[in-house]
Amino acid sequence: MGDESRPNIVFIFSDDHCEQAISAYDPSRITTPNLDRIANEGMRFDRCYVTNSICGPSRAVIQTGKYSHINGFKTNRDRFNGDQQTFPKLLQKAGYQTAVVGKWHLVTTPQGYDYYDVLKGQGPYYNPPMITADENGQPVTRKHVGYTTDIVTDKMLDWLQNRRDGDRPFMVMFQHKAPHRNWMPGPKYLNWLDDVTIPEPETLWDDYSGRTQAAARQQMTIRRHLSDRDLKLQGHGTMNAEQIKVWDAAYGPKNEAFLESKASMSEKELIKWKYQRYVKDYLRCVKSVDDGVGRVLDYLDETGLSKNTVVIYASDQGWYLGEHGWYDKRWMYEESLKTPLMVRWPGTVQPGSVNQDIVSNLDFAETFLQMAGVEIPDDMQGRSLVPILQGKTPKDWRKQFYYHYYENPGAHNVARHYGVTTGKYKLIRFYALEGKKLDDWELFDLERDPNELTSVYGNPQYAEVQASLTVELARLREQYKVTPDDQLTASPRARRK
Repeated sequence: MGDESRPNIVFIFSDDHCEQAISAYDPSRITTPNLDRIANEGMRFDRCYVTNSICGPSRAVIQTGKYSHINGFKTNRDRFNGDQQTFPKLLQKAGYQTAVVGKWHLVTTPQGYDYYDVLKGQGPYYNPPMITADENGQPVTRKHVGYTTDIVTDKMLDWLQNRRDGDRPFMVMFQHKAPHRNWMPGPKYLNWLDDVTIPEPETLWDDYSGRTQAAARQQMTIRRHLSDRDLKLQGHGTMNAEQIKVWDAAYGPKNEAFLESKASMSEKELIKWKYQRYVKDYLRCVKSVDDGVGRVLDYLDETGLSKNTVVIYASDQGWYLGEHGWYDKRWMYEESLKTPLMVRWPGTVQPGSVNQDIVSNLDFAETFLQMAGVEIPDDMQGRSLVPILQGKTPKDWRKQFYYHYYENPGAHNVARHYGVTTGKYKLIRFYALEGKKLDDWELFDLERDPNELTSVYGNPQYAEVQASLTVELARLREQYKVTPDDQLTASPRARRK
């Protein structure tokens, strides 16, 4: 049955999954009963901030417990140095069996894992090639047939049932591609939500007039930047003939109806249609993730493993479901900065509890190590969440948080920026866009302006707040040893998503 003194750890991780698409956070768009089980039986965190809101860098932060400029993975065009210290390696040394199943997205072969079976690159939604170790321990790519979310779940359950050592505690990372772009639903949900109108966010029609040029010059609007492939008006990806037949039976009639009426649509009506198509496909992908989570939770409960297993659910960052007229992430604005975090730990976490402390993906590695009784290295930059999970937030817990985004030039043209937030106020400096230096600042009063529509930077009424945050920003950059970011041009791989 394993070492009862040290809990097993199941880390469930999705890609681009926002709080707005989990009913434990927001029930207005979707019901996610299995994800909600983790919150209802554990703790929901409402202020989990990411250090760098983009897929690969977020994963590198989690592996290392260090900011991007320290772990060397600042943008999605980088390669993760797997030779460096990571929390799975430290758990291995302490006797834990470690595994990662699903999306890896760090380019290099996973290190620190007794078992890995990961998507090749970004991974498609259907029929994914996956990389695992052969009998000689060498990476080998194997093809699979089916819907990727279901395949990853099947592999997770196979590892739990057939591949783990029952005499050792384990840590397994169960990581989904979904609901990453281009949001291709599984066969079960192709027509789900067809008869429903999803509520539009109040900022869908944002004109960006209250902020600096960075907000207006991005390239992630529902209005202009969704492709026909995103909108399912063309393409089948990696589907086989049988899958295409099922897909076309669902989308063919819907697409025909749209194309017949498109010519008579106003621009606003067209944006509304795009929003509905986009957000429904996104939610359909989430629904399959929720089903998979339910299968794993059921297995843990039915076998009794759940009694000594911590279950964590998180995503690599937040996401825009039409807020500000956008999809994607990258910004320090709230919808992108915040990621869902829910933790079930029987006997330790009070069921149904909600936490408002500022926590981060920077803290995950340290948390896993303390859970396992492993000493946390001094060079890690986060802090363990274990005291908070025990209901005992330390008095010196952080009251401010530092953020830094690097990938410009790059996809979606979001300016490089860094900033500090207290949860009440937020100061952002945009310092480079399209290879040119900037010195544009924004300041938001999050209590009066929760949608961050109007910057008050330079407003005399906020002079004291602005000065205080400016000092705090400098202090955090020194504390975290932030290095100068002088290379403002992109490498040839800059367009990689």
